[in-house]
Amino acid sequence: MTKTISRRTILKSGAAIAAVAATEVITAPAVLAAKTIKIGFVTPQTGQIAIFAEPDKFVLDQVMKATGGQLKIDGRNFPFEIIVKDSQSSSNRASTVAQDLINSDQVNLITATSTPETTNPVASQAELSEVPCLTNDTPWQPHFFGRGGDPKKGFNWTYHFFWGLEDIIAVYQSIWSKGKTNGVVAALWPNDADGNAWGDPKIGFPGPAEKAGQKIIDTGRFDVMSDNFSAQIAAFKAANAEIVTGVIPPPTFITFWNQAAQQGFKPKIVTVGKALEFPQAIAAMGDRGAGLAVEVWWSPKHPFNSGLTKQTSAELAAEYEKTTGRPWTMPLAFKHSLFEVAINALQTAKDPFNAAAVRDALKATSYNSVVGNIDFSKGPVPNIAKTPLVGGQWSKAGNGFELNIVENSLFKDIPVAKELVLLG
Repeated sequence: MTKTISRRTILKSGAAIAAVAATEVITAPAVLAAKTIKIGFVTPQTGQIAIFAEPDKFVLDQVMKATGGQLKIDGRNFPFEIIVKDSQSSSNRASTVAQDLINSDQVNLITATSTPETTNPVASQAELSEVPCLTNDTPWQPHFFGRGGDPKKGFNWTYHFFWGLEDIIAVYQSIWSKGKTNGVVAALWPNDADGNAWGDPKIGFPGPAEKAGQKIIDTGRFDVMSDNFSAQIAAFKAANAEIVTGVIPPPTFITFWNQAAQQGFKPKIVTVGKALEFPQAIAAMGDRGAGLAVEVWWSPKHPFNSGLTKQTSAELAAEYEKTTGRPWTMPLAFKHSLFEVAINALQTAKDPFNAAAVRDALKATSYNSVVGNIDFSKGPVPNIAKTPLVGGQWSKAGNGFELNIVENSLFKDIPVAKELVLLG
């Protein structure tokens, strides 16, 4: 199903983004006979990681409002559209819709976000088809090495910005050091791109943990949709693990956390990626959400402005909360910055309809976005730009929860708001 929505309709009605397998085309009225620029966007609007896509509609509406649905390039105004495809939280589906965007819709630039399950297959299809591609919200190692990237060569068509495993390891270890524990760490690393990278002896947690004198209890890879953690919990209890870490979706963690309580497993510190990044997931756990800790990729306290809307981080978060009635969430700024950088590349390309020109514009990017400066010339490997990372802990605030910065060793520009509080 294809649905075409004009900018006027979007602004008047706030029409919702199509879900499930639908395709939506966000467009503006035609400007003379100018050719339309097409941006493809693959996002998990349904399925296990749909929580990452919650800000999609707000961001897409905001982009069209800020630009008027036109891009000014070399003195001419070009209409542009954003063609949205739902990956359904499936790598196979992400690959299929990426092919559709490239072959059927003939997009000039394809974008994707939200974990390796989405970004990797989209980038792989773009690389194969020689179409410029921009992605974020996946640690750079699972994205780069997970696609067979060679640090000496890099890729030709695909560019990605986010933090790396070296950053989250440093942030988590710093959080762990702030409370008195025995250093025994229970690991929840599933059999997916993230879990395999986080548990990898060379690029993941095991090496740094051993160097720091910590003991990792890794019971092996498991299905990310697992609903029974009795074996893992028994092993963690037997080892007297006082720290829990991992990278699993919110529903999977909630299952684990409920079973941990039922089986009497009471760690002192919990730092789990994906699962604990979202206020909705924390709220779903009730009182047991308080005290859980996580990496923080962006917050209203981050000292960055949008190059597209000129908003500060605090202003972007406030507008989102006012418009949607929901609390700010980390993917908000990365969705926003994805289109900031994409639009900048199209505008600075000598010819936005020439794939090589857009690719070269991406490669030359040095852009100040709402998540920081994006500069692909700095590495750490070709095609990658890094963004800052700090650590936070959830605490009760009124009828809900708030995420407070408790660790800033890698990015001192964001002050620590509170000291870490041990669970229990």
